[in-house]
Amino acid sequence: MSDATPADPIAQTARRCRRLVRQRALLAAGVAMVPVPGIDWVTDVGVLVKLLPEISAAFGLSAAQVERLAPDRRLVVYKAISAGGSMVLGRLVTKELVLMLLKTVGIRLSAQQAAKYLPVAGQVASAALTFSALHYVCEQHIRQCEAVARQLALPAPAATAGQGAG
Repeated sequence: MSDATPADPIAQTARRCRRLVRQRALLAAGVAMVPVPGIDWVTDVGVLVKLLPEISAAFGLSAAQVERLAPDRRLVVYKAISAGGSMVLGRLVTKELVLMLLKTVGIRLSAQQAAKYLPVAGQVASAALTFSALHYVCEQHIRQCEAVARQLALPAPAATAGQGAG
C-alpha cells in the first residue's frame, strides 16, 4: 500500500522528472563508454538541451508556458525564478546555455575526457562521470523548478482544498 496521505502533485512531478533524468543520464553514460573523442560532449549537450525544457514544462515553467500567463502572474513567476537564481527556468534552453551549465561541472567532465583514454577502467570512469555530471545539473534544475512551483502554488487555490469546510 502507499502512504496514508495522497502524494502532492509537485512531489510527484519531481519524482517523474528524476526517473526521466536517470534514464537519459544512463543513456549518455553508455555513449561516454564509446572511445570516440567528443561524442560524449555532443551527447551531453543534446541530452540537456532536450531534458531541461522537459523538466521545466513538467512543472509548468517552460518559456512558452510562462509567456502565456497573465502579466501579473508572469511577474510573480519571474520574481520567483530570479530569487531562486536559476539560469534555465522560464528561458529558451540553447546549446550555449547548456555549455555554460556544463562549466559548473567542468572538473568532472575534464576528468571524463582524460579517463576515456585508459582502457576499460577509464571508459567506466568516463561513464560514471558523465552520469554524475548530468544528474547533478538536472537535479539542481528539478530542485529549482520544485521551489518555484511551491512558491507559486501558495496563492493559487488548491484543487482538493475546502472539501470538508463547513
